[in-house]
Amino acid sequence: MSWKIEAEKWLNQEALEETLKQQLELAKNNEKLMEDSFYKNLSFGTAGLRGELGFGTNRMNIYTVRKAAQGLAAYIKSCGEEAAERGVAIAYDSRHQSPEFGLEVAKVLGKNGIKSYLFSKLQSTPLLSFTVRELNTFSGVVITASHNPAEYNGFKVYGEDGGQVASEAASAITEHVESIEDLFSVEVMDESLLLDEGLLIYLGDDMSERYTEQLRHILIEGDYDKSLSIVYSSLHGAGGELVCKGLKAAGFDNVTVVAEQAIPDPDFSTVAYPNPEESKAFDLAIPYGHKVNADILIATDPDADRMGLAVLNKTGEYVFLTGNQIGALLLSTILEDKKTQNTLPDNGVVIKSIVTSELGQAIADSYNVKMMNVLTGFKFISEEIEKFHQTKASTFLFGYEESFGYLIGDFVRDKDAVQASVLIAEAAAKYKENGLTLLDGLDALYEEYGYYQEALESLTLKGKSGMAEIEKIMQYFGSDDFLKEFPETIAVVEDYSTGKVVNHETGTTKQLDFPTSNVLKYITPDNSWFCIRPSGTEPKIKFYFAVKGETKTESDTLLINMKNAVMKVVETLTTT
Repeated sequence: MSWKIEAEKWLNQEALEETLKQQLELAKNNEKLMEDSFYKNLSFGTAGLRGELGFGTNRMNIYTVRKAAQGLAAYIKSCGEEAAERGVAIAYDSRHQSPEFGLEVAKVLGKNGIKSYLFSKLQSTPLLSFTVRELNTFSGVVITASHNPAEYNGFKVYGEDGGQVASEAASAITEHVESIEDLFSVEVMDESLLLDEGLLIYLGDDMSERYTEQLRHILIEGDYDKSLSIVYSSLHGAGGELVCKGLKAAGFDNVTVVAEQAIPDPDFSTVAYPNPEESKAFDLAIPYGHKVNADILIATDPDADRMGLAVLNKTGEYVFLTGNQIGALLLSTILEDKKTQNTLPDNGVVIKSIVTSELGQAIADSYNVKMMNVLTGFKFISEEIEKFHQTKASTFLFGYEESFGYLIGDFVRDKDAVQASVLIAEAAAKYKENGLTLLDGLDALYEEYGYYQEALESLTLKGKSGMAEIEKIMQYFGSDDFLKEFPETIAVVEDYSTGKVVNHETGTTKQLDFPTSNVLKYITPDNSWFCIRPSGTEPKIKFYFAVKGETKTESDTLLINMKNAVMKVVETLTTT
């Protein structure tokens, strides 16, 4: 696609939305911005769209949203009359244009005779997943860019099980989206007409009440003190109401909300990034914590599917926990509770991603519980849960990713920061009753299973040139030259793009039992590993590192050496 031809179409579009028209006029002489906005179509990935807001085919705007919605509508209609009658649930978070995009989706679906259930105010991703299941809709859409910066938004599609749309369906939707040559040709129906014809139904608070009732099924058994002091921040997003309801329903009344961040704000004005994976997201919560002597600080991202945590230590400082550490604490809490109550099923399964710490494997093994590994992306966890549901061969116990995503109760089929917030509060309360903190609990896990430690490095490379650099990095790391030149010994290479595992110690090759994905994983003789994968939702390439030592000092040394060796190679590639 010639970006100049496409840009000219937009410039000559008389009915172009006014704000986009103004932005385009101001930018038309900025060749770099124009090229990046038009050089490709914003790609419809494994679960939908995500990108920067603005004019152009490579941006999130009402036209690219309408095009995606039309592709979804065509797919639903291809699935039969019943699919269209069941309709689509739609939610949106606090980002710029989220409410407008949500309504645009409904207007496109309605024009195609498909009913929409649209929330009347911002709501979380887990509530959208729950609503799809509760209303038995055929699909769901949430308008969000999750934890991305303020200039981003997205369009995420869900299947009838409430999980992110399955790969086969995503491919079919993508085909329908890509078949639309003129995105200005997508027709919409007026909101008033949608309402008159019953093609648009607005949802109120009923769904959140039903969801909160379901939270009771994941609570830890037993009578224990819940006076735990909690500080909570929604980071200007959609999680505030539901997290507070959930904590209250679980018996936690001593909750202090970070007032400045409780207000939905599309600019996320009090944080650099609205991401609870970053310790700096807690900068405002920490003074609140000191003021009320909070035991734990909890933060959720804008669509409330990720949960971050900081814990008060014995010297009065707040310690930020990694996603792997939170996951290990949640997992051990769940399994120990079920073992104590004699409710741990023989066919229980825990699911984690391939880049998540092996500490979880060690914990699961100690309870004789099966651990299943899947590709990165919570959709792969939800797909396995649905298989369990269909076959009854396994019982889902817990699913998690190192990127601060957790799921306890399968009444939701995506990562759920509300569930995670409630359960981590319960875990902290149980430890506190015994004079301990979550940090003590973590130390006990390390003492029992070994000192597992992980790290993540991300490199942001925007635009057309950035995409080329990411491809260059992946090509080099996948080459024989890398293996010859890398100073550390590599025992095993798992190449998920080819589906092959090569064991360099034995000289054998076998197939991976995974879908193909642009991921490379390298395992050293001591079972440390590092993994490289481009992000599916951001212009980033990510480098994961994991080691195990007998002590923290040993673990620190192993981790530093591995990170330095890998990132030195990356630095060479990006400066040449």
